Amino acid sequence: MNGIVGLGASMSNQELIFRFENDSVPEDSFHHADHVRLAFAYLCDYPVLEGLGRFANALKRFAAARGKTQLYHETITCAYFFLIRERMAGCKGQGWEEFARRNPDLLIWKEGILTRYYREPTLKSDLARSVFVLPDKCLERETSLVEVVRDQR
Repeated sequence: MNGIVGLGASMSNQELIFRFENDSVPEDSFHHADHVRLAFAYLCDYPVLEGLGRFANALKRFAAARGKTQLYHETITCAYFFLIRERMAGCKGQGWEEFARRNPDLLIWKEGILTRYYREPTLKSDLARSVFVLPDKCLERETSLVEVVRDQR
């Protein structure tokens, strides 16, 4: 089977979380939509901050187990997690399939929703990879927050 999204209809949130936390998901079958599905599961089963902590730690372990710790990105993880949470609040009680149908923009990776909120240099920065950086596209200045902080040093 292909990733978590392909299993979404047949597995509960608890089963998805258990499978991921126990490293039962092959690396080559865990893509962006699978990340979104997994975040949705954590948000259904845990209070938001506990869910975020568990989700982020599970992603870090997943990357580390494959020798690819550089793949974890704090800003992308948090931004998507809170976007998913916001959308869930607007459609209480929906299952994954309905949520995904109503929010296809969350499932797009390349040129996805974060391009509406972040400048490209910000998301590519080491700072954004290691800590959550607030969205910077809403600022009127042409310089990203990362560049402002760097220039102040």
